Amino acid sequence: MFVFDISNPLTLLLMLAATVLLIFLAQEIKKSMVAAVVLFIYLILLIVHVVQIATLSEELRYMMSTLSRCIIIDFVFVFISFFAYLWVDDIETKAFGKKSLDDSLDWFWRKV
Repeated sequence: MFVFDISNPLTLLLMLAATVLLIFLAQEIKKSMVAAVVLFIYLILLIVHVVQIATLSEELRYMMSTLSRCIIIDFVFVFISFFAYLWVDDIETKAFGKKSLDDSLDWFWRKV
């Protein structure tokens, strides 16, 4: 079974750099879809890791700790990319004069 091990420090660093660069790109071009793509990729990665841990055979039980670390890291990246999406969406709505569907986090953005 192939496991995309994101708990490896080099892979983690590269994923973090790619995420920060894509979020910065989304903020510069004021398109929240770029940040949504990042969020979608991390959600897919989380689902893949959960399916892998659910279908783990008895011979591969030694990979349980690696997959558990990957799932925790996936949750962190989903959290980061979700708030980045909300942030870029707020920038996009203000820049293009759109009305946001939900302004429930408006109090949060005023304090940031």
